[in-house]
Amino acid sequence: MNDAVVLGTETRELVQKFQKATSKIREQVSGTIVGQDEVVENLLITLFVGGHCLITGMPGTAKTLLVHTLATALGLNFKRIQFTPDLMPTDITGTDMVEEDQSTGKREWRFIPGPVFTNVLLADEINRTPPKTQAALLEAMQEKTVTVRGKNHKIDKPFIVLATQNPIELEGTYPLPEAQLDRFLFNVTLDYLSADEEVNVIDRFTKSVEMPPVAACTNAAEIVQFQSLVRQVPISSNLNRYAVDIVRATRPSDPIAPEIIKKYANFGSSIRATMNLVLAAKVRALMQGRYHVTAEDLKTLALPILRHRVLPNYYAESDGVDIDHILRAMLDTVPVPSGE
Repeated sequence: MNDAVVLGTETRELVQKFQKATSKIREQVSGTIVGQDEVVENLLITLFVGGHCLITGMPGTAKTLLVHTLATALGLNFKRIQFTPDLMPTDITGTDMVEEDQSTGKREWRFIPGPVFTNVLLADEINRTPPKTQAALLEAMQEKTVTVRGKNHKIDKPFIVLATQNPIELEGTYPLPEAQLDRFLFNVTLDYLSADEEVNVIDRFTKSVEMPPVAACTNAAEIVQFQSLVRQVPISSNLNRYAVDIVRATRPSDPIAPEIIKKYANFGSSIRATMNLVLAAKVRALMQGRYHVTAEDLKTLALPILRHRVLPNYYAESDGVDIDHILRAMLDTVPVPSGE
């Protein structure tokens, strides 16, 4: 596959608009957030795929600030939920309340929308609330709807959940069930900055009490257009098969699974991971100025897409082998299609 794909005038203009918008968004975000370029790229990919992202990072790594800044640059509505042990499902979804019509005296039910009715929802410390409340997000994340008292309420597009969790605190936390983890397109790690970047942060945020202004670079209608554009990006049959092989290699029972997977993994990824991998690769190609997917796109994005979908076993924990090490070793065993 090469750049010789013939594009219609309308598609070409939309591709140019997409690339211009993403460039401006990155510029606006970088005015507030120092470093974390790869994380910002993954969050944008999540948005344009129409998925959701789990952000794992230490306290004080600007997870909340990053999400809020990105939502502002996107021109989208933003809401935040602080997940706590006493949070109830209706605190997320909303609820029906009985109201009396002052003119007629008649009582009727009225739906009061919860914070899930937004474009960008920050689920802060999602693993601090019990499974019953975590599950309140499942329908919204998968179906983009909320059902209360048997009535279905649609969430406006685009809708993205960006959930954060702290990797070092175990007391008072509830691990996310596999069914919910699988609904996240990415599990990205927000790591510590370099020494030079930390100096930049100190210099930037200790001289003024005001945050630098962030300008909106796009809007909800354009983003929905971009989400449709992504699905038009071509991918060769060889690369489709490469994506399938990557995911199948995570399953210990599959014949192509390498020894490290058979030794250290309990369960591998489902076909949802394959679909997410292909869609994410299409967005990455567009963001890098290409209208075709490469093997590098698939291999680069495999780690954040698979790390929360492959379950290590006891032997991995006993030998001190983490999931990223397992997946990197697995990726090295999957043959890359020739000429791609």
